[in-house]
This record gives sequence, structure tokens and C-alpha cells, in this order.
Amino acid sequence: MLRVVVLGAAAGGGIPQWNCGCPVCRKARSEHPGLRSTQASIAVSADGAHWYLINASPDLRQQVIATPQLHPKAGQLRHSPIAGVILTNGEVDAVAGLLSMREGSPFTLYAHERVLAILRSNSIFNVLGENNVKRRPIEADTAFEPALPDGSPSGMEILPFAVPGKGAWYLEGKAHPAGGDGAGDTLGLRILDKGSGKYFYFLAACARVTDDLKSRLAGAALVFFDGTVWRDDELIVQGLGTKTGQGMGHISMSGEHGAIESLAGLDIGRKMFLHINNSNPALLAGSDERKAVEQAGWQIPADGMEITL
Repeated sequence: MLRVVVLGAAAGGGIPQWNCGCPVCRKARSEHPGLRSTQASIAVSADGAHWYLINASPDLRQQVIATPQLHPKAGQLRHSPIAGVILTNGEVDAVAGLLSMREGSPFTLYAHERVLAILRSNSIFNVLGENNVKRRPIEADTAFEPALPDGSPSGMEILPFAVPGKGAWYLEGKAHPAGGDGAGDTLGLRILDKGSGKYFYFLAACARVTDDLKSRLAGAALVFFDGTVWRDDELIVQGLGTKTGQGMGHISMSGEHGAIESLAGLDIGRKMFLHINNSNPALLAGSDERKAVEQAGWQIPADGMEITL
């Protein structure tokens, strides 16, 4: 049985963002604290005792404190049920939380070689000594089974696959530590329980929906999908930035080629947006955008939501 906990559903900066006075952030600070959300990550387990993080957000310490499933076992001086971290990209949103895991508890880090090269190129990540944190490369379209701390099978099969996206922002205009053409910078994951055969998909970043992606997601029981912006020029129109959603490597929720329209009719059981930016008006209950999201059968999860498959 797969157990999933939504640790955070927000995009970079979280909600409210520390320096933002947009309508969503203002409401989150005052009359609508339910809008508050940490940066996107989930935890998944096949046995309820050993957990794997999908991305390590900058808010990881706060997320672990808020999640009893990730607390140390009672009666043990040092312990963590976190057995591994699986990275889908090398953005700050996905890797900065690793620095909050430097206190010596062992776990395994799984990432594409391009992301591992980024970590190797920045000496700050050396605080995760390889005596405790093993780094394991993963490849697109090659399934793997994360190991438990004693080396035994976890009961989960993870299938990474490439999705349209972009490399990390902080590398724009610079040589990538791994060189090459960018294949592997942005991954989606299919996460399967080997015992029951049930599975779900996780895509925190996706620039467009291809026919191949549609065929993968069709019939899935659960899909977490990139919900960064409602419309492509959202940050520009609101005066919050100069980049479009596409320019950041993210599809919009709405529009002719947006996620809602592109993934309609695929018989997906539960559809959840995550990595939602504070600029996105769909966050506001009662807004036209939120109504459109819900009428299309999508949900916006709250931090701490638990799902069982």
C-alpha cells in the first residue's frame, strides 16, 4: 500500500513569500492563514515506516517538524524514518533542503547524473558526507527500486522519465557541470507499489504536454502536476517578474495548451496541482480561476494532506 504525504504545494518562495505583497501573500499573512504553504515536496512510503522524499525543498526542516510520520522513533536518541531522497531536477526549490539533512543520519540520494554533477560542483553539498549519504545515479526510462537502510528492497519501483523543461535558473548563461544537451534536467516519476501494482505520477515541472506524456498519465489513479501559473504571462501582468511561465519551464494551468485542457479526458482518478506560485489566482477560494480548476476535476492540496493508494 502506498502512502503519500504532501509536505508542501507551493512554488519557490512559498506562500507567503518573504518579500511579496501580492494579494495572495497579503491574505495568507492576515485573514486567510489557510493559504500558507511551503515549497513543493512529497513523502512516499510502501510500508509506513520508511519514507522517501521527492525533492528536498528549502522548507524541509519545517515540513519534517509538521509531519509526524517523519519524526524520529520514540526511545531512540538519533533516528530518522527518511530512507532516501529522489530529485527530479536541480533547481534551488528541489535541492536546498538537502543542507538541512547534514547531521549524520544515513540516507540515499537518487538523482540524474546531470543533477549529481551540479551537487558535486558546489562544495557546500560536501556537508553530506558520502559515508552517510550515498549518491546513486538514475536514468530516464530505467526503473529502479530504492533500498531500505539495511539494503533490503523498499517495495517501490520508481520509473523516471524526461519531460519538457529547462535547466536550473542559476545556470542560465553558464556551462552546465555535466555538459551535454540538457536531457535529464527535468524528470517526471512514476511511483509504483510492487505489492499491489498501484502507482501514481509526480511532475513538479513540465513545460508542455506531449502525446507521450498523455499516454503515460492516462488511467493513473493519482497525478501530481505542475501548477506554477494560471496564465503564461501572469508574473509580467502582475508586475511581479519579467519571465513567462514557459520562460521558467512551466506550463500554465489555463489556455488552449494549458494543463487543464491538455490532460482532460485521460481518465485520471485524482488530479492535483502543486508547485503553485503565489501569483496564481487559482489559490484564492471563490475566484473564477479556482472554480475553473475544481470544475475540471483538479484539486489544490494543503500541506500535510495524506493519501493512500
